[in-house]
Amino acid sequence: MEDCLKDFVHFLIVEKGLSRNTILSYERDLKSYLKYLKNVEGLTELEPVQRIQIVHFLGHLKEQGKSSKTIARHVASIRAFHQFLLREKTVSHDPTVHLESPQLERSLPKVLSLPEVEVLLEAPKLIDHYGYRDKAMLELLYATGIRVSELIGLNMGDVHLTMGFVRCIGKGNKERIIPVGKTAAAALEEYLEKGRPKFAAKQHKDEALFLNLHGKRLTRQGFWKILKRLTQEAGITKELTPHTLRHSFATHLLENGADLRAVQEMLGHADISTTQIYTHVTKTRLKDVYSQFHPRA
Repeated sequence: MEDCLKDFVHFLIVEKGLSRNTILSYERDLKSYLKYLKNVEGLTELEPVQRIQIVHFLGHLKEQGKSSKTIARHVASIRAFHQFLLREKTVSHDPTVHLESPQLERSLPKVLSLPEVEVLLEAPKLIDHYGYRDKAMLELLYATGIRVSELIGLNMGDVHLTMGFVRCIGKGNKERIIPVGKTAAAALEEYLEKGRPKFAAKQHKDEALFLNLHGKRLTRQGFWKILKRLTQEAGITKELTPHTLRHSFATHLLENGADLRAVQEMLGHADISTTQIYTHVTKTRLKDVYSQFHPRA
């Protein structure tokens, strides 16, 4: 069974071209699935697997307290795995054919208000190269709505400040071009002039746009630590994640009348239904404003 998983992971890398994080997610889900089949169901091969055994595994996840979102992700991983095995003629049937995903409870993304965004963006102190870097990263995230993985994946050649755009590679290895506003462009220019040269290590040349203290590409974990520190310094009590500025970017655009399709394009969503969640956020915020300020609310 482990060999089948290796073949599937190779397929995801070579033929699907999925991101490293997505592949790791598939691999993690399927390892727990195969472990269950072996240890609980007593199976050593995948041919005998039936729908009922997958249902038992999903029930096992629910007993462990896994959310409906996590279980739905496992279903997607298991379904893709068995479809791959059938195409490769490793097995003669697909036990996931009539398998249903759990009903997802769509929680609204947490966003910052405009004053909160402004406070956060002013948090980095421009007294050294760290401040210039942190300021440029936050400004760019809010200006473009790119994911943190896309931000740290940017290279020097992906930024075109004179033209006013950045080029990033998103999920599924898809390229998109996103406009950059004047404020973010100015912060980037300052970082490239006063910040990045001090980070760049002399012993090697890293093409990454954002570098750590060793002169190498900044990691997700590194950015997460920076964001938590700046949130505390800004006095923001809301729970922030690396995605919060992306959510705020989309919500503020829609609140100010941006076209849903244009926001979908900038966010890099394959399906517009994913972008539509932000229209619910704006409606919720409108209700809050109405309740707060209307005399007869």
